[in-house]
Amino acid sequence: MKKQKADTGKLKITPLGGMREVGKNLTVYEYDNTMIVVDCGIAFPEEDMPGVDIIIPDFTYLRENQAKFKAVFLTHGHEDHIGALPWLLREFQVPVYGNRLTLKLVELKLQDRGTHVKNADLRLVTAGMKVGIGPFSIEFIPVNHSIADANALAIDT
Repeated sequence: MKKQKADTGKLKITPLGGMREVGKNLTVYEYDNTMIVVDCGIAFPEEDMPGVDIIIPDFTYLRENQAKFKAVFLTHGHEDHIGALPWLLREFQVPVYGNRLTLKLVELKLQDRGTHVKNADLRLVTAGMKVGIGPFSIEFIPVNHSIADANALAIDT
């Protein structure tokens, strides 16, 4: 029997928002020299934040690792999951994967914020579809939520 080479890579998961807070959902999954992002949402200001309209995640880690950053995967179209995409896509040229309704909401969001939709690489996926990015295989699994076209993601490395 042939001995298989052991996989020495490590998966690193870094939430840049959405942990212990409502909103700003953005999680980075990193394996070897490939980094993907799941969701890119906003949060809404508290009453003690006058003059603040929205709060976006801190993209510093993405900037520092820009060469590794390969794609964004969206679970659904709520603001706390897609609302910060106009700012992200002004800075990073990466494909964005999502279902039909989610991507339509993204298009409207980009238009509303003055980000050029025609420059955005929006890629339609359907339920059960798998997308391969480097060492990642991402499968879109339909789930029930308070918005149509919501998905869980099975992320395999």
